[in-house]
Amino acid sequence: MSLLRVLLAIIFPPLSVLGKGCGSFVIVLLLTFCGWIPGVIGALVILNNTNN
Repeated sequence: MSLLRVLLAIIFPPLSVLGKGCGSFVIVLLLTFCGWIPGVIGALVILNNTNN
């Protein structure tokens, strides 16, 4: 997880997970529509996942 991706996750969460796949992007986008904080948390969790 790079510093640029973390900063991008804080500023605009869906854009930071764009490289992780369409499903991740849609999930983070929906979470961001529900509120900025859930979107940031979702993006950071997806970026911190070491399986992908």
